[in-house]
Amino acid sequence: MNQNEILETLSYFQKSKGDEYHIRRIGIFGSAARNQLSDTSDVDVVVELGEPDLLILVGIKQDLEELLKRSVDIVRYRESLNEFLKQRIKQ
Repeated sequence: MNQNEILETLSYFQKSKGDEYHIRRIGIFGSAARNQLSDTSDVDVVVELGEPDLLILVGIKQDLEELLKRSVDIVRYRESLNEFLKQRIKQ
């Protein structure tokens, strides 16, 4: 799966599950964003939620792992996020 396929999957996911999970924005960072995924790479996903909730994050992670057929790491975007991580996400 390449970067474009991942982004298309995230777009589909946001349209189909965005209201249920209160997703404002969703994107990728790390090797997926640089289009440098290997067969064993996980997908780093950043999500901004309207209602932060640990159970929602777990649900998003499980659903995305099923759709993407690979491990997913989720970071919830928020203003208080570590500045270093914010910069990595924005790149």
